[in-house]
Amino acid sequence: MRILVCNWRDITHPAHGGAEVYTHEVLTRWAQWGHEITLFCAASTGRPANETIDGIDHVRAGSKYSVYSQARQWWRKQGQHVGFDIVIDQVNTRPFACHKWVTGVPVVALVHQVAREVWFKEVMLPIAVAGRFMMEPYWLRSLRYVPAMTVSESSRQSLLDAGLQKVVIVPEGIENESKVLIKKYERPTAVFVGRLAANKRPDHAVAAVGLARQQGIDLRIKLVGEGDLKEELADRGSHVEALGFVSAQKRDDVVSRAHVQLVTSVREGWGLVVDEAARLGTKSIGYDVPGLRDSVPASGGILVEPRPEAVAQALVTNMTSLTNKSTAQGWQGGAVSWDTVAEKTFTTMKKISHYKGDV
Repeated sequence: MRILVCNWRDITHPAHGGAEVYTHEVLTRWAQWGHEITLFCAASTGRPANETIDGIDHVRAGSKYSVYSQARQWWRKQGQHVGFDIVIDQVNTRPFACHKWVTGVPVVALVHQVAREVWFKEVMLPIAVAGRFMMEPYWLRSLRYVPAMTVSESSRQSLLDAGLQKVVIVPEGIENESKVLIKKYERPTAVFVGRLAANKRPDHAVAAVGLARQQGIDLRIKLVGEGDLKEELADRGSHVEALGFVSAQKRDDVVSRAHVQLVTSVREGWGLVVDEAARLGTKSIGYDVPGLRDSVPASGGILVEPRPEAVAQALVTNMTSLTNKSTAQGWQGGAVSWDTVAEKTFTTMKKISHYKGDV
């Protein structure tokens, strides 16, 4: 099959996130199976306009905002003549609206999450109000007859509420190779992994640790990630350590040695950090919000009301059991191997698109 995927970023983009990791892992496997894969995405500093990575043909043009119009122009000039069998419109808040300009080829949407409350954490008023109540609802309604895939029941329900008619869940993925599990820190330690940005609410995690300390828990927190809030949070006290961006090996070392992970996002598509921590032997306490209410229970974690006081109470109540084991013991969360994700996503894509050709 010849498959075109439109996404605003690719795995080499400096601001790539979990959606880009998902895309790359899945498309790499499809390419290994003999399919011809093209990924159209925004231009990235230092990367050529055309490049093949892990069997995926990358076409780059446009910026964060103009990539959508560039994709349409590229399709009219070149894409429609390639002979694609299926087009995937990967939605990161704003869809490419492929179904409006792709003719004669099935279009499927891939949506990890909707933004909703995130608008008020990422952009200023009054744009946030317009985005939350006008732009995003309009964009999603335009997809109401486009079959869609998403990674959690929370996201599925949000998309159905937005007017989409057919939304199917595909699994979230994780590396499944064994990890060397190491001894926990001697001092009770929480960890936060992710962008230190408003929509991830790392300040809530730090505040919760501070509240737990007021109740006699000698707890510290390590922040793994970069973002606008880094310096402010690092100044909250000696019990807060902002590590910034670190290697995957260092991140896994910190998460494995920590006693608990705090996940305080506004919302997630799924929340892969929860499964990654479980695999490294660390339980998560997470907010009861879309996405996390799927991934946290699946990993054996603890869901709490979305406020620092609730996290602090969970820390105080469970600290003895969280620090009782001296050696990490990993377990499986709700995510599955990338091979399984690629297989199930491919099968689902074909089924819901009603593709009739040979594979």
